[in-house]
Amino acid sequence: MRFSLAALALANAVTVLAAPQVDPGRFSCGAPEPSAEHVAISQAFAKDEAMAIANGTVTKRAVTTIDVYFHVVASSTAASGGYLSDALLNAQLDALNAAYAPHQYQFVLKGIDRTVNAAWAVDGNGNELTMKKALRKGTYRSLNVYYLKDMGSNLGYCYFPTTATAGSTTYIRDGCTVLYSTVPGGTLANYNKGHTTTHEVGHWLGLYHTFQGGCTGSGDSVSDTPAQASASSGCPVGRDSCPSQAGVDPIHNYMDYSYDTCYEEFTPGQKARMDSYWAAYRAGK
Repeated sequence: MRFSLAALALANAVTVLAAPQVDPGRFSCGAPEPSAEHVAISQAFAKDEAMAIANGTVTKRAVTTIDVYFHVVASSTAASGGYLSDALLNAQLDALNAAYAPHQYQFVLKGIDRTVNAAWAVDGNGNELTMKKALRKGTYRSLNVYYLKDMGSNLGYCYFPTTATAGSTTYIRDGCTVLYSTVPGGTLANYNKGHTTTHEVGHWLGLYHTFQGGCTGSGDSVSDTPAQASASSGCPVGRDSCPSQAGVDPIHNYMDYSYDTCYEEFTPGQKARMDSYWAAYRAGK
């Protein structure tokens, strides 16, 4: 029943969201490039995962429940200032769960807070750590998502799991920062089904872009995502940017740059990678 009520409220709220100042024709993620050390860890996980499959020792895991804190950072209390409603945020949670449920991840909303601060509402002006020190909740296994009014040329970014001591800069910075109008019902054409958050949370769980590394080398270090020379745009069915490699581009994968309506999957290999990073860096924290 909550979903039906949220959907109704969403339909009434959508029209007042202001359009962001980004290129509406292309996804752009500001997640940092994985370090050489992080890539080496992913490659080591890949070997372990392949060995487990070969030896038949893959065990079925119980559903992993992740606590979620949504932080709305707006320039005003108006919807046009980025002040998201509960209905919009609940719809975002539903979208996140729909994408990850097939892979045994469940997101449970633990809190919503709203801050009106014109400086914090603009990404890239040096306020990230100050904002997160004030707003971050939970532990290193808790997902903090910050919805900002202005993300510049990006739709979002998130940080990869790593070793982080409570109180450290790495620990405080952890989480995802996302353009407010990409939630379900937002006004950013082609990217308003909530899957910018889905994409960024993939990074938070250890996944790289499907086009990481291009057509050569280890790519994204996941064996069942075909090699991809560059990010997709739109939903180019049949695109094959690495014709010398097996498979067409994984344009329907949440870790590409496709339209939200084009996204529909993570692969079994990506699930295994999320599980590996979760167990090594976030579980029990």
